[in-house]
Amino acid sequence: MPAKDIYHDAVKNALVKDGWTITADPYFIIYKKLKLIADIGAERPFAAERENQKIVVEVKSFLNPSFIYDLEQALGQYILYRNFLKRTAPERLLYLAINQRVYQVNFDETIQIVIDENQLKLIIVDPDKEVITKWIN
Repeated sequence: MPAKDIYHDAVKNALVKDGWTITADPYFIIYKKLKLIADIGAERPFAAERENQKIVVEVKSFLNPSFIYDLEQALGQYILYRNFLKRTAPERLLYLAINQRVYQVNFDETIQIVIDENQLKLIIVDPDKEVITKWIN
């Protein structure tokens, strides 16, 4: 099993503070002989008259000296997970959770092209306060 990202617990705690129930840690995506391991599965009820909203969260720290290398790795993993989630759990939305400092420093208008073209869903987290500062759909 892969090691947890250094911000894993901070993201998990931020989700709980935001009203989510953690349903899987880690979350397994199994399709035929393929087994992928995402970081967190969570769900939160909407209003009583609506169905539950369900998500899978992949946590990324972007600690390598090259932000672009980390982005390539995260994007590839995100697309792979999203493709198989469509077949195994289409009710779940996939989010990439990142540190708010990484977002503020690196996610400029150039990187916005990557977010838009690949329809990345992001959760921006303050790992020190363990709170979600922004949802990007």
